[in-house]
Amino acid sequence: MNRPVQSGLRLVGDVGGTNVRFALADTSGAAPRISDAESYRCADFPGLEAAIEHYLSMMNTRGPRPHAAVVAVAGPVDNGVAVLTNGRWRMSNTGLQAAGFSAARLINDYTALALAVRRLGPDDLGALGDADSPAEGKTIALVGAGTGLGVAAAVRADGVEVIATAEGGHIGFAPVDETEVEILRALNGVFGRVSLERILSGPGLVSLRWALGRIAGQEVEPITPEEVVARAMSGQDPLCAQTLDRFCAIYGSAAGDMALVYGALGGVYLGGGIAPRILAWLRKSEFRARFEAKGRFAGYLAPIATKVIVHPYAALLGAADAALPLKSAVPAT
Repeated sequence: MNRPVQSGLRLVGDVGGTNVRFALADTSGAAPRISDAESYRCADFPGLEAAIEHYLSMMNTRGPRPHAAVVAVAGPVDNGVAVLTNGRWRMSNTGLQAAGFSAARLINDYTALALAVRRLGPDDLGALGDADSPAEGKTIALVGAGTGLGVAAAVRADGVEVIATAEGGHIGFAPVDETEVEILRALNGVFGRVSLERILSGPGLVSLRWALGRIAGQEVEPITPEEVVARAMSGQDPLCAQTLDRFCAIYGSAAGDMALVYGALGGVYLGGGIAPRILAWLRKSEFRARFEAKGRFAGYLAPIATKVIVHPYAALLGAADAALPLKSAVPAT
């Protein structure tokens, strides 16, 4: 059944390695508004288009069909084509257009998250440390552990903002003490090169626990990332607690490195699904101390705010922001 289209309505999506999220975005005003957000498991669908059709069928009775779409993807986007770094879906602008959208655009998920920061309020953010007032008009950096590790920046200068999206999650892990040297050695035997994402991600939590167990001479059974966090927070599993402590410390080091790389005087924002779940643990951990522990540049980092994005659909807000200038062949009604 065909539905009428609405010129100011967009479909926005956020495709991760595990979950895909959709919402409807009203772009008729100065600031986009999203509604009807839903989340599904990627494994339940053969591809993006099938997931979109399922979502739109659920929205069938709620109004007109959107004629344009912006979808954020956890992987590089090259000439309108993207493949999930930690998944099987292959997506393209032309594939979305063939699915019925007269205008469609894929963007990197951390491009979307960088765009979203300007739309976030105090209730959408959780502060880490005492540096709680980001410098206005200054560059911000984003780093986020989830199924993988995302990195981006909103580079700001002279009133102009440019989003710089990178694959910074795949830079090499740099240990800072003897334990981390041993972690690197253990994981090197498994993966060869050890990137930050091999540790700062859901699968990375599992690998980190295994490495710490091996260093201690323990045989550890495989468990899920969710179980690592739950066992740590229960206070019943010292190895999981040690794993989460070390994860937060390495996260702080990585976030501080990104602040240095981008000159992020406007703040560093943690995205991804892990940080909101462990916010209280991050606050009591060495995250902030490791963020600032950069030798001669400790004073440079000390005033830089670090915040966790707790808004559940922040990337959808950013995709909606990216949808504002999107044009299509459908005339305004």
